[in-house]
Amino acid sequence: MLEVRDLETAYGRSQVLFGVSFTVEAGTVVTLLGRNGMGKTTTVRSVMGMMRPRSGQVLFEGKPLTGLPSYRVAQAGLGLVPEGRQVFPNLTVVENLIATAATRRQQSKQWTLQRVFQFFPNLAERRGNYGNQLSGGEQQMLAIARALMTNPRLLILDEATEGLAPLIRHDIFRSIEQLKAEGLSILVIDKDLRALTRVAHRHFVLEKGRVVWSGTSVELEANADIQHRYLGV
Repeated sequence: MLEVRDLETAYGRSQVLFGVSFTVEAGTVVTLLGRNGMGKTTTVRSVMGMMRPRSGQVLFEGKPLTGLPSYRVAQAGLGLVPEGRQVFPNLTVVENLIATAATRRQQSKQWTLQRVFQFFPNLAERRGNYGNQLSGGEQQMLAIARALMTNPRLLILDEATEGLAPLIRHDIFRSIEQLKAEGLSILVIDKDLRALTRVAHRHFVLEKGRVVWSGTSVELEANADIQHRYLGV
């Protein structure tokens, strides 16, 4: 579904990505792993059109996305839950959700306000509250719900549970598992290795802007050297 080939991206003269390649097959959950500053968020920004790569290709369902503006990437069917949530603070929960809503004719089961509120009951209770009145966990749920309202075919979560309490992290990963069960393709960045190996099909480890390892959850759990060398576990 998503194919990233030899991606190279830089901030001015400082190159961050060096030939990053990975794939996300339809209906699978894939992770990008690595310590802070290894290029995970830069990869997401390059995929989403927020940064223009120096070279390489981003293909979605066989169609090139490289160089397209972010709104065109979103229209192609990629939904982003950005690092730091970035909900609209002066809009209500309902307004945050409506602001990004899109209908895709090819999808039989659409994400609507009613369906989102069934998926995240906490948001239904806070539907009239402004974004800056929500807790961190509620803001993360709102960020996920806002992305779902675009009815994406691929959902990207950058730092899915960063800074959240353990109980809220559990709720977020339970939501990811539910979306996985519905067949949604997901690319997730997070540091909770135990939860990620439970939910994901495949993992790609980044070190200094390069993919240094990839494999299944079983292979990653069995490879203590990779965990210690690149993930600090």
